[in-house]
Amino acid sequence: MDWKTLQALLSGVNKYSTAFGRIWLSVVFVFRLLVYVVAAERVWGDEQKDFDCNTKQPGCTNVCYDEFFPISNIRLWALQLIFVTCPSLLVILHVAYREERERRHRQKHGDQCAKLYDDAGKKHGGLWWTYLLSLVFKLAIEFLFLYVLHTLWYGFSMPRLVQCANVAPCPNIVDCYIARPTEKKLFTYFMVGASAVCIVLTVCEICYLIFHRIVRSISRKKTARSRSPRSSASQGLHLPLPPQAGGGWGAGPGLWR
Repeated sequence: MDWKTLQALLSGVNKYSTAFGRIWLSVVFVFRLLVYVVAAERVWGDEQKDFDCNTKQPGCTNVCYDEFFPISNIRLWALQLIFVTCPSLLVILHVAYREERERRHRQKHGDQCAKLYDDAGKKHGGLWWTYLLSLVFKLAIEFLFLYVLHTLWYGFSMPRLVQCANVAPCPNIVDCYIARPTEKKLFTYFMVGASAVCIVLTVCEICYLIFHRIVRSISRKKTARSRSPRSSASQGLHLPLPPQAGGGWGAGPGLWR
């Protein structure tokens, strides 16, 4: 994926996002994607090459590396960035479906026909649920990858020394040393912190969507109630007058049967 395609994708997501969604997108693009491309890949580029063990046993270094690092941080973060941005495509696809449906409706009934949607990108009806579902997916993906990272790498830490024991073909206990552990630990903390910020923003956006929908529903109910007495009062103005004593147009019991 080149930069133009990525820019078009981010612009499409940003177009239909709330204020919290735009901040989330900025954090992902600046503090996660750019840091990943510019710095993180270089820090972990020599990960396996500089993984030194105090043995010359053939294959022992590779086996120990696979034992302690079944998947590297850099590849795990790449998967996380891919999966965490994919749910936003659900909103874009839903809006595209609405626009295509509106286009076919106009082709069938003419340009002067009533619109199916006042605004195809407005988060009402099914699009609201799609947007909320995409946020839930983002939240689940963030928590899942944080759990995997915490489980695989000593609670987000990066030790200087790891010991490989009872792993064939390594003899006895083998000490292995990780290259630039402090720098890698700092980058890990930074990426975890950026992920935590994205989680907070996603939770805030979910609360905002639900709160805004509740307020709008209450406002609609109040408007409906306020209109109801007025309509009945206006209808009451046209009711016939009661019969007048002493005759008149309303006199006579037969008119009130």
